[in-house]
Amino acid sequence: MERMTSQAEWLDRAKAVLPGGGFGNFDPNVFIREGRGSRVWDEDGNEYVDYLIGSGPMLLGHGHPEVLEAVLEQLPRGQTFFANNALGVELAEDICAAMPCGEHLRYVSSGSEADMYAMRLARAFTGRDKIVKFEGGYHGMSAEAQMSLAPIKQVNFPQAIPDSAGIPQSVADEMLIAPFNDPDYIRSLLAEYEGQVAGIIVEPLQRIIPPEPGFLELLRTEADKYGIVLIFDEVVTGFRFAYGGAQELYGVTPDICTLGKVIGGGFPLAAIVGRTDIMAHFDKAQVGADGWLMQLGTLSGNPVAAIAGIKSLEILRRDGQYDRLRGLGNRVQDMIRSELDPTGIAYRIVGDPTLFEVVFTGSNPRSYRDVLAGDASLGKHWNDALRAHGVFKSPGKTYPSLALTEADMALTEAAIQAAAKAVVDAG
Repeated sequence: MERMTSQAEWLDRAKAVLPGGGFGNFDPNVFIREGRGSRVWDEDGNEYVDYLIGSGPMLLGHGHPEVLEAVLEQLPRGQTFFANNALGVELAEDICAAMPCGEHLRYVSSGSEADMYAMRLARAFTGRDKIVKFEGGYHGMSAEAQMSLAPIKQVNFPQAIPDSAGIPQSVADEMLIAPFNDPDYIRSLLAEYEGQVAGIIVEPLQRIIPPEPGFLELLRTEADKYGIVLIFDEVVTGFRFAYGGAQELYGVTPDICTLGKVIGGGFPLAAIVGRTDIMAHFDKAQVGADGWLMQLGTLSGNPVAAIAGIKSLEILRRDGQYDRLRGLGNRVQDMIRSELDPTGIAYRIVGDPTLFEVVFTGSNPRSYRDVLAGDASLGKHWNDALRAHGVFKSPGKTYPSLALTEADMALTEAAIQAAAKAVVDAG
């Protein structure tokens, strides 16, 4: 196939075959040609320090030599079998040993699938229908997850607002939406719907918003009180916040969690992990036909993704990895403070050193609506300037990786200086 040399040419070609000219994930004007370590290059030859890292999976950086070696050893032995393979079992053992809630595991290919099955699993286990999710929480692309993910219209809780066409009203009727970090509201909601709620699904760090002290503990207590399955969506935070994920960092153990991104080492792989009695609903022989949750997937647990995951987790277990990752994140945050503090412009760094964003607001965001109230125009100037000066990231998240070097830190600092000036000029 003849290579095109211009991103503009690639975009024209993409528009002929792709709705909107893209994959639906990111700015369709950007075509990444390659990634190595902490850097990516687009089709116009522009080089960036990568703080997008594939939306999280490339925690070790692109093309980590040990991961590549493991994958290349597996490829001649077969890409996928549909049947069991030993590598999938070995990775499952590693994951279950790492996650405080980990007793049994079922593989899927994407975080969206994992979250969908987690909610279905809660319904199968409890025999109830309603699911509680928090406004602004992202749990994939299922009909349930596409409720009040990014609503522009603010309605009274617990009404669910569909974020997508094609979702029946009956789905909205079974979803209860709550504000994040509001203990009084969640207590009241669960009391009102006693005996009807199957599961509570929550990102322990909701997008970038940290849980306030005691909030996750409250969810654990209330779930126990009403016999509700507590689901932590750790697709993003799993093996990023700590080796045992956010549940290890925050000291709160869910009944089940969902994982993705890091566990596949850059290949499509995700999982539902949790208590044996709940996970038993994937086994028809244990629960019978009425309690059985059918689940299968052509590529679930495929050996290429499994070996990439095994090697990635082995590297993450080495001494000092998480201290280094947090240290890098703290350094970037310090750079941001040193440039924005003198400007007098109201802003907050929201999140965790391993995953954060700048929100231009004068108060600490506690919920989705607080983030939505930030100055989006200043945020756009900030992010546009960062990209123009060699920092590649999402408009809503900054992902440090273990591949970052001192040269990357110097480039990042210069880009932050330029972004702060752009914000001042715009203000």
